[in-house]
Amino acid sequence: MTTINRGRIFSASCVALVVTAMTLGVRAGIMTELAMKFDLTDVQLGWIAGMAFLGFPVATMVGGLIYNFIGPKKLMYIAFAGHLLGLILTITASGFWTLIISTFCIGFANGSVEAACNPLIADIYHKNKTTMLNRFHVWFPGGIVIGALMSAGLSQLGMGWEIKIAIMLLPTIVYGYMIFGQTFPEMENTEVDTAINLRALFTPLYIFMLICMTLTATTELGTQQWIERILGNSGAHPMLILAMVTGLMAVGRYFAGPIIHAFNPAGVLLFSAIMAFLGIYLMSIASGPLVYAAAIIFALGVTYFWPTMIGFVGENCPKTGALGMSLIGGVGMFSVSMWSPVIGGWLESARADALANGLVGEAAELAAGQSTLANISLFPIVLIVLFTGLLIYKRKFAPK
Repeated sequence: MTTINRGRIFSASCVALVVTAMTLGVRAGIMTELAMKFDLTDVQLGWIAGMAFLGFPVATMVGGLIYNFIGPKKLMYIAFAGHLLGLILTITASGFWTLIISTFCIGFANGSVEAACNPLIADIYHKNKTTMLNRFHVWFPGGIVIGALMSAGLSQLGMGWEIKIAIMLLPTIVYGYMIFGQTFPEMENTEVDTAINLRALFTPLYIFMLICMTLTATTELGTQQWIERILGNSGAHPMLILAMVTGLMAVGRYFAGPIIHAFNPAGVLLFSAIMAFLGIYLMSIASGPLVYAAAIIFALGVTYFWPTMIGFVGENCPKTGALGMSLIGGVGMFSVSMWSPVIGGWLESARADALANGLVGEAAELAAGQSTLANISLFPIVLIVLFTGLLIYKRKFAPK
């Protein structure tokens, strides 16, 4: 009888998620370097960043559809190959289009990790899905912390962006080593009939959650991905803000269990939307040390968004199976890919307005960043309304 090492598989999944997160954290820290190296505009940077968020949903949608046929192990192999290829192509990039292609490869690998690991973990820990998915997703903010601190540290040492990208090859090789030769468990607690999965996607509750995911993902990742460009002249160190925010997120997710059980997922999502709005709004008017305080509030808001959304679907839309869990993550990333160049456009437009109003240099950049944050704050405002409705539905109308 073949032994299944569930602990090693869970750990490998976590390391793979660290790589996924590091690609976001490091890229957030090299946006200005890329702009200078390849003479890129903010809109072009937005398209490059958006490729990571576009490759992700392509992988999750494809992975979700074929999950029942090929299983999580082969999806993890695809993720490993995509990370290796994307990182090497990024290091050797020569301009806008090579960065587009390499970033798409990395995004596809990131999506393959989510497509493989979310349903796998939900099945292994089927009696405690939301808590364990939060614990798995500890390593998303954890990886961003590692990437942000590493990026800041290497910058202090005078290292270029190529070295920052190359270092991510190390954890990639680690998780590849951990999965090769391992036997993965069969899906025993998940609906594996793809026809049933597809029909379940068209239920009102699942469609509602897809709409919400477009907003939660953009609130969290749209803000984080542009943190250096938006807050670079606020008087606070943007990479330290990113590390602080994601560090708090990691701690919050690790201890998510009691909070989820006390307030239920719908209540947690409503609280998250309120805090996310307050945090983004305060960052849009703060400068200097007050930016750190506003960022803490933002962190409290976005901590539980992603894993709780996936856990909610796993618990309340179980017939969607692996496809439903993969698709909701893919829709979230796809929305960020669409909004990234829009956010870049907001930043450029706000900078032009600031310059037209007589501001120059850092003052113009600060005004542009704050104006962009004010626009982003509209996303959690809509979420507050939607999650209030979800909470009322769960308490009064949902089947017990």
